[in-house]
Amino acid sequence: MAGRLEGKVAVITGGCSGIGLGTVELFVAEGAKVVAADIQDEKGAMLEARFGEQVRYAHCDVTSEDDIVAALNLADSAFGGLDILFNNAGISDRMGAITEVTAEGWDWIFSVLVRGPALGMKHAAPMMIARGGGSIINTASIAGLQAGFGPIAYSTAKAGVIHMSRVAAAQLSRQKVRVNAICPGLIATSIFGASLGLPREVADQMAARVEQGAASVQPVPKAGLPDDIAQAALYLASDASAFVSGTHLVVDGGITVGGRHSWDTASPSPFVQMFGEDSPFAPPADPAPL
Repeated sequence: MAGRLEGKVAVITGGCSGIGLGTVELFVAEGAKVVAADIQDEKGAMLEARFGEQVRYAHCDVTSEDDIVAALNLADSAFGGLDILFNNAGISDRMGAITEVTAEGWDWIFSVLVRGPALGMKHAAPMMIARGGGSIINTASIAGLQAGFGPIAYSTAKAGVIHMSRVAAAQLSRQKVRVNAICPGLIATSIFGASLGLPREVADQMAARVEQGAASVQPVPKAGLPDDIAQAALYLASDASAFVSGTHLVVDGGITVGGRHSWDTASPSPFVQMFGEDSPFAPPADPAPL
């Protein structure tokens, strides 16, 4: 049976680790030819060796417009065109108050998280239109939806990615180029540590800590993994989502459904704290097991 992306060509930024790597692996398994665009040259060479003719690596710093154009052009020269762009490369910064941000740090976050995807869309859209259409997917975050899930610059940038995706969809959908965003929740990757400048080994340990602890802080009792986001990207990249454009898909284990009291009966709601355990606001008891 043919894969869901058979005959498609994709460029995935940040494609050598974390969510990007998981998506490269899944897209290849579904029949796509993929350009993995990243700054991790050694890992890029390993990907090419692993997947042979199905994957090419492009050194791509998404703050460089020339690098972005080169990665997209490689998709054309190596595989004959472009159908899918996954603007996934990401960084974060330290948690801190608005009074602690620096102009340089703010600009760096926005350069990677907003300007990079904007330039990717700018140069990818004409290539897709020439092919009769395509799909652009931008990695946003639940931090762009609610406070408390990321640093202020990162969170503001991700909110910008969500709205930028909506506006770009309005401009491009009539030309059969769909644009959507994915909002991951707590996903076990090394971005948390890597963005703090920690050595790769330490950053990987932080990813393991996220995997161990995430199940206890969200309604779905399992850790979010790169493949969870890759599966969402596959849906948005494939013809299964042909009628989907200008929206954002939240993939977060339910962590944004509400406060902890909304899904954990051991955590009292603010109403219970005000009016007592016997109030009409008290949550129902856990159902008996079947």
